[in-house]
Amino acid sequence: MIKTIEKYPLASLSIAVILMLLVHLDVPNVTIMEARNFITAREMVHDNHWILTTMNGEARYQKPPLPTWLTAISGLLFGMNNLFALRLPAALMVLFLGIYSYYLSLKLKLSKKQSLQNSFILVTSFYIIAIINEAPWDIFSHGFMLAGVYYIFQLFEEDKKSWKKALIAAIFVGLSFMSKGPVSFYAIFLPFLISYGIIYKSKKLSTKIIPLISFVILFIIIGGWWFVYVRLTDPKTFLEIATRETSNWSSYNVKPFYYYWSFFIQSGLWAIPAFISLLYPYLIKRVVNKKVYKFTFWWTIIAVILLSLIPEKKPRYLVPVLIPLALNTGFYIQYLITNFSKLKRKIEIYPVYFNFLLIALLGLILPFALYYFLNEGIQQHYISYILTSISVFLIAIPIIKNLFQKKIKTVFYLTILFMVAIFTFGLPISKSLTKNKAFNSINKLHQFEKSNNIKTYTIGEITPELLWDYNGILKNIYKNEELKIPHKNKFGLLLMNNDLEVILPQLKSSYNIKHIETYNLNVGSRKKERLIREFYLVSKK
Repeated sequence: MIKTIEKYPLASLSIAVILMLLVHLDVPNVTIMEARNFITAREMVHDNHWILTTMNGEARYQKPPLPTWLTAISGLLFGMNNLFALRLPAALMVLFLGIYSYYLSLKLKLSKKQSLQNSFILVTSFYIIAIINEAPWDIFSHGFMLAGVYYIFQLFEEDKKSWKKALIAAIFVGLSFMSKGPVSFYAIFLPFLISYGIIYKSKKLSTKIIPLISFVILFIIIGGWWFVYVRLTDPKTFLEIATRETSNWSSYNVKPFYYYWSFFIQSGLWAIPAFISLLYPYLIKRVVNKKVYKFTFWWTIIAVILLSLIPEKKPRYLVPVLIPLALNTGFYIQYLITNFSKLKRKIEIYPVYFNFLLIALLGLILPFALYYFLNEGIQQHYISYILTSISVFLIAIPIIKNLFQKKIKTVFYLTILFMVAIFTFGLPISKSLTKNKAFNSINKLHQFEKSNNIKTYTIGEITPELLWDYNGILKNIYKNEELKIPHKNKFGLLLMNNDLEVILPQLKSSYNIKHIETYNLNVGSRKKERLIREFYLVSKK
């Protein structure tokens, strides 16, 4: 089986990503960042807002529109309310990222086997998978930028002036800018350039000045035209949004410089191998291709340093670091595959046993843990529970067996299979782990609006998840502590509990107010107030 996987690397990688991400792509709940993207895509299609993008009918220029275009096109093909369709482009970008990681590894003169291992490590890293739900714009930006790095690396390394490589690199870097501005340029491309300069010290660049200038001009045109167009077409709104966004870098979610220095944890089940791969004095003596190891090591470290310099910090901002980190971790995995059976020192052996035995232990206890936590919910996902329990248990046993036989390559691929099994069979079970009996979709509001011939307004900005579920426009009539009452005899009003004491007294003198419904979009046991709205029918006395 392993020989077949290594013989057809791209097919194997594709099958793994498809099974992990596409089989149950519509299962996870819509997150706040997804909702923003989906709403903008919906308004592109319904209101023809393809360039001057909107959310809830108001300008939304915080992010460039390329990922939203791709989402909207997928929605047009398969249905704008089809979560599978809307998530499909982001999921495919994970595969795109894995493929270019494989090709870049080959260009770094790593073996086909190690290149495939690098890609498997990358696409199974925790935050690479999580990012497609938590912040779907990011995976587009990082995927396109890695493709740009792949082609620019070839331009640097080849003796001839390669106009083709320069132009293709410019296209991908430009597409990255059109996905999330300069984020990936700063977090992927710049660390790549610095580490390349440190390790490769290429003297060939002086002969490629004109292709490089062409590269810069073209990616600026491709990546910058939308910003220029919006700046010229709607300058006031654009500047207000730009000012607000840039101020967040230094005033919003500020964390200390060292906040990111546990970054290797974001690789999930590869956290321990990733950490050991960063022990430079240890691994540099043991890897075969020392030059490339130095390159991936410095690319990783420099990316973390540059991200640490920005005051605003979030765990998902570390995703760009996981790209060179996967390549770096691959060196340690390859070292273990080649040498583990010969290792004698406990300090080298014990971390390996601990890492993979921990994964195997999870596989052994998961069937019992799921049975305990699911309770009555097991009846709704009985098939998923059975398949998950059997698959992880049957994978855990050979992981333990092969680990003690010191067959690390087999253990590695069984670990990948373990990850695939969890997502393929187990993801639907997540719907039963947490339930909220008070859940009440706001989409039902349309029936009441239609039967009473009213329009609904909101007090304060409506949260994206509620707006996505509502499937329409909810105009905010309370801005800057000023209530602008609609000139209507009857209308609907959505409020948070915190706003009741402020808003209702302003209406009671002239209007009859009747509480109709509580809409609650919390799917789990946690009660997030921002996902709850009280609905009132307001009518003139």
